[in-house]
Amino acid sequence: MDLDERVARVARHTVETLTIEELHGLFERESRPKAYIGFEPSGRLTIGHLVTARKMRDLQEAGCELTVFLADWHAWINDKLGGSLERIEAAGRYMQAVFGALGVDPEHARYRWAHELTGSQEYWSRVIRVAKGTSLARTKRAMTILGRTEEESQLDTAKLFYPSMQAADIFELPVSIAYAGIDQRRAHVLAREAAHQNGWPVPIAVHTPLISSLKGGGRMDPASMAIERKMSKSDPTSAITIPSTPEEIRERVAGAFCPSKEVDGNPIVEIARSIVFPWEGRLEIPRAEKHGGPLEFDSEAAFTEAWTGGKLHPQDLKGAVGAAIVRILEPAHSHLAQHPVALP
Repeated sequence: MDLDERVARVARHTVETLTIEELHGLFERESRPKAYIGFEPSGRLTIGHLVTARKMRDLQEAGCELTVFLADWHAWINDKLGGSLERIEAAGRYMQAVFGALGVDPEHARYRWAHELTGSQEYWSRVIRVAKGTSLARTKRAMTILGRTEEESQLDTAKLFYPSMQAADIFELPVSIAYAGIDQRRAHVLAREAAHQNGWPVPIAVHTPLISSLKGGGRMDPASMAIERKMSKSDPTSAITIPSTPEEIRERVAGAFCPSKEVDGNPIVEIARSIVFPWEGRLEIPRAEKHGGPLEFDSEAAFTEAWTGGKLHPQDLKGAVGAAIVRILEPAHSHLAQHPVALP
């Protein structure tokens, strides 16, 4: 893979990269740049994490050294799993098993826990430096990175630590590429600004799209870049969790919100564009002959044109998407069946 191909591999299927020019320069300077993604271990993964797993693999294939940061302290602050660190750590071990089953190469992925950083005086010094350069009002606005509103930040003071901790994690690990869903944009912009203020290396930020709730209502807030109702394991009816049986997957997809011709906030269209195409490179519609016969789309653009033009019925799309998700998740299901882990 040459330099341009490596840059393209990291940047494909993303919402934005801050910035492409910086990413190009990084690959010119370093043969194996360090990248990371952080997770709160807080329960079962959903198919929304297939977006993440595919990009984790892209980073590895582009030659990056990938760190998967299991943010146990952050999950504790955010009241996940009842604030039980024991349950949070069990959830982290489950996540590690699932990502491995989805093809994230364990030989080139380093798993780190937040508690490995929080015992360091240098880490807390860095957290304070980030916080000193950030107003209280802006910290409250950043509560969207916790999946919370500014008003909810009043619940306890610990949540105000979270944005500065998340920014400090990037420098303390340290990594050159910070990857996450677009809902984490504010944390990454905060980290980039802190780098300029403190003379630290400026991290490149890579953001992928989120998947809306299967119930619908997933319009994005342009200010926070958060989705009004995203797929969430906290609401099982809004998501497909991993593992789920093929029957459960097809049933959830069949019952999902999918208005004809609409793209924005349509979870089935989002799954097709952000999961099926990145994983399989095409979308196959096994349509009956009486309804026009089977279709195959080799690009998102061709699919979107057919969908918005009313040339594809929602039920046909749902059938194709359900079958694709079953195929994509089969390795994870087989691995978990052969190597059981405690499910959170």
